[in-house]
Amino acid sequence: MVYLAKFFAEKKVISLKTISEKEGIPFDYLGKVISELEKTGLVKAKKGIQGGYFLVRKPQKITAGEVVKILERTTISLSCLGCQRTKKCLTKNVWKKVQDSLDDTLNSITLKSLIK
Repeated sequence: MVYLAKFFAEKKVISLKTISEKEGIPFDYLGKVISELEKTGLVKAKKGIQGGYFLVRKPQKITAGEVVKILERTTISLSCLGCQRTKKCLTKNVWKKVQDSLDDTLNSITLKSLIK
């Protein structure tokens, strides 16, 4: 996503092979990731010889939190994972604060801020 964000202003379409090579991400894994991002409408594919992928929205309108939520299929959850004692748990308020802080941080980071 960050690599695509670098070329948003130029309206450049980037091949999966190029992203894989430049970012050091295994091609097959990247294909699965980009497929998930395409399903949710964050990226689109252009078919053909000059084909590739591009961001649908401006980098300043896409947050790290949004990307993480899509790729993890949920938000990262730190609060009382699998805990059988949720009602009696003395630390649940601590984990709630940590979770809220993590969510706020991820939602405050835009792709544009990551390419600067």
